[in-house]
Amino acid sequence: MDYDVKGNLRDVLATLPGTARLVAISKYHPAEYIMEAYGEGQRIFGESHERELTAKTGELPDDIEWHFIGHLQTNKVKYIAPYISMIESVDSMRLLREINKHASRHDRVIDVLLELRVAEEETKFGLTPDECRQLLDDGEWRTLDHVRICGLMTMASYVDDEEQIRSEFMEASRLFDEVKARHFADAGWFCERSWGMSHDYRIALECNSTMVRVGTKIFGPRVY
Repeated sequence: MDYDVKGNLRDVLATLPGTARLVAISKYHPAEYIMEAYGEGQRIFGESHERELTAKTGELPDDIEWHFIGHLQTNKVKYIAPYISMIESVDSMRLLREINKHASRHDRVIDVLLELRVAEEETKFGLTPDECRQLLDDGEWRTLDHVRICGLMTMASYVDDEEQIRSEFMEASRLFDEVKARHFADAGWFCERSWGMSHDYRIALECNSTMVRVGTKIFGPRVY
């Protein structure tokens, strides 16, 4: 162990209010690093590649809550459906249907977040605010008994301009409030606002984030 995972984790946790949880982004980091964080009480870890995630689940404790945070191809859903705790990157009705199908086969209900695209940077993935509204207004998701939509996820532009970052996070926060009132007013589980990473999570916390996804600040540079 040549990186102070424990110390870094404590530093990050010390900055979080009681209203926010940490998803420790462990992709491209070895199991020994995850176990260092686990030993400090961290239980939620985020991965973005099915093969790496499946390998880690085979050698790490069963009580870890694994979050899938990367773009998820529909043909990979079947591999993670038996054990995944939350899929944070749902960007289409097609993907929701596929998750529901495989969750049903394992008699599970899988929690998901709708991925929102608010950054000014070009990105391939995520729903625009209008696409998110349309997906929810169409209502097909209500027929999926093995998927539970728990909130929204987004990433801000990777820039130094803190006001731009804050503006993008607040756009996501306002949309959360809008769709909560419109579609999930009585759904206590629709409560997650997942935004903020190593470089901008402090700003995200000011913008009502309930889950921050921090990796480099805890585990250091990725080990490819």
